[in-house]
Amino acid sequence: MTHPHYSQFIHFLRLSNEVGRRAMALGNHPFGAVLVAPDNQTVLMTQCNIDTVNHAESTLARMAASNYPADYLWHCTLYTAVEPCCMCAATIYWANIGRVVYGMSERRLLECTGSHDENPTMSLPAEVVLSSGQKAIELIGPIPEMELETATLQAGFWKNRA
Repeated sequence: MTHPHYSQFIHFLRLSNEVGRRAMALGNHPFGAVLVAPDNQTVLMTQCNIDTVNHAESTLARMAASNYPADYLWHCTLYTAVEPCCMCAATIYWANIGRVVYGMSERRLLECTGSHDENPTMSLPAEVVLSSGQKAIELIGPIPEMELETATLQAGFWKNRA
């Protein structure tokens, strides 16, 4: 599997924030995911957050598993501005997506959301979930250049959420 360049990390993480803004425009939480092909350039699909059980990452992973062979997905990269929660990390694992890049940690998300009833963040890092399996899924993050940008988007949304 070839590695994307650091500049591609930034580009696709910014795109995942844009997809998160699309989710907000639809009345949903500001999370987005982007699946990139093995060439590290072609966007195969994007997905915004739908609701509390259909997160951007898990929904994208399920759709990808329905549309691409597992061997192909192993060479793809899923980008998401916020570290996948345990549900999403497990779905990514079962979908056989070989690499995940995220911009901001789940712990930092909790700082942005507080104890908001709509996002009861769990303290279970994606690394723990993915390392509990039998596949060596590559997990890259947080990406320092993306933390402030992502935290600003998240904090602004949750501060104004009734």
